[in-house]
Amino acid sequence: MMAAIAGIAAAIVGVGVGELAAALFAATSGPFTVVGGALIDAAPTWAKDTAIAWFGTADKVALLIGIGLVLVVAAAALGLCEARWRRSGVSTFVAIGAIVAAIAVTRSSDAGMPSWLPSLLAGATGALALHLLVGVLVGRPEADAAAHAELPSRRRFLAWAGGTAALGIALTIAGTVARAGTSAVTTVRDALRLPKPSAPAPAPPAGAVLDVPGITPLITPNADFYRIDTAIVVPTVDPASWRLRIHGMVAEEIELTWDELLALPMTETTVTLSCVSNEVGGDLIGNAVWLGHPIRELLARARPTADADMVLSTSVDGFTASTPLEALTDDRDALLAIGMNGEPLPLAHGFPVRMVVPGLYGYVSATKWVTDLEVTRFDRDRAYWTDRGWSERGPIKLQSRIDVPRAGRDVAAGDSVIAGVAWQPHTGVAAVEVQIDDGDWRRAELAPAISDDTWVQWRMPWSAEPGDHRIRCRAVGADGETQTEASAPPAPDGATGWHTVAINVR
Repeated sequence: MMAAIAGIAAAIVGVGVGELAAALFAATSGPFTVVGGALIDAAPTWAKDTAIAWFGTADKVALLIGIGLVLVVAAAALGLCEARWRRSGVSTFVAIGAIVAAIAVTRSSDAGMPSWLPSLLAGATGALALHLLVGVLVGRPEADAAAHAELPSRRRFLAWAGGTAALGIALTIAGTVARAGTSAVTTVRDALRLPKPSAPAPAPPAGAVLDVPGITPLITPNADFYRIDTAIVVPTVDPASWRLRIHGMVAEEIELTWDELLALPMTETTVTLSCVSNEVGGDLIGNAVWLGHPIRELLARARPTADADMVLSTSVDGFTASTPLEALTDDRDALLAIGMNGEPLPLAHGFPVRMVVPGLYGYVSATKWVTDLEVTRFDRDRAYWTDRGWSERGPIKLQSRIDVPRAGRDVAAGDSVIAGVAWQPHTGVAAVEVQIDDGDWRRAELAPAISDDTWVQWRMPWSAEPGDHRIRCRAVGADGETQTEASAPPAPDGATGWHTVAINVR
């Protein structure tokens, strides 16, 4: 038992050293970040779907907790091994540090000499701590005879182990504080004043916001906007060093700096974004006012060749998305966005620059921290999620959701209301229908939409009678399509079905 504690304490101090070193030298190359990112990259589609279904936007927190639990178990086992077979646990700590360091070099956005340093230091520190703690526990051959004859007490060992673990926790906290508090990028963002748009977004039409308590807000606040991406640690990109390269199947390559981007005409538009992992009735969707430069203007300058049909966008953290070329060159407001709801992009949502493309799920279009656009073909290149079995093009499916009343909550008998939102960006919604139990479908009141690229609120009065009830909704698109009843999971191209809630009226 004491040897297991030695292993755990050694692992904690090793991680602490590694995380502090990452904060100082290579922000995205901390041991937990590297292992977590590698697991995300290696995870099969079903594992990714399960994580998002269980934990939603807390999936990365859950992953880090899981890594921590596995580390505790493994470290305990290495402590026991070291006590029984000297040098076995120590050498394994070193080997693990070296392996994670090698992974850091191959996948980190900090790739180069500093990227391997945090994990290597973590492994070496853990190995040294384990060697010393087990030496205190069982005695060292090199100690003099008197010291070897009188083994240290259990209390003394626990004091050493506790101090080692406390040091590791303190170093981890220091690394977290250093990473958050010394970021010049945060200071730059906070001081940034966005340029005025040459084409401002139209104001929401009168009546677009329905007076229904509990309904989803028409505009999603930045703090509430969903975040789904592959970055364990949010990248911090200095606008002064940011560059966007447009290349591939083009007549003219383009490289754009931050100052050059700011000097271009800016368009402001309201667009609803949705994650392909959103279940029917789910909340991995949001509507915001975006500010940016139309991507089609940059592509017009680059002049794609006639046989190109895809743009492979790459993030600073290595994520890639495959966007149909026509979605970036038609009349929709596909933007290189720099602003969100009147302020610079939050770091977690892609500061300084991200892509916003109406009508497409995020996995094929909404690349954050974007630095590269390669004009290519679907039959030549594949992106991060298409490599993992998801469809190539990802148009957002026609969907509707019941916000009021909430599933599983009691409703008072009498006059009530059923309300929610519906969406099909780049197509628009023409109607929403509601069915109570097995009754007829009834047309709900549809609020005016900001545009075809945004969701729309809807409501329907309801005289609620006591008992258990089932309520479901379906939308009708502006093109005449009725939302399908067929139930399908998110993979490979978006969930389908009618959102249904069970309600008890008392």
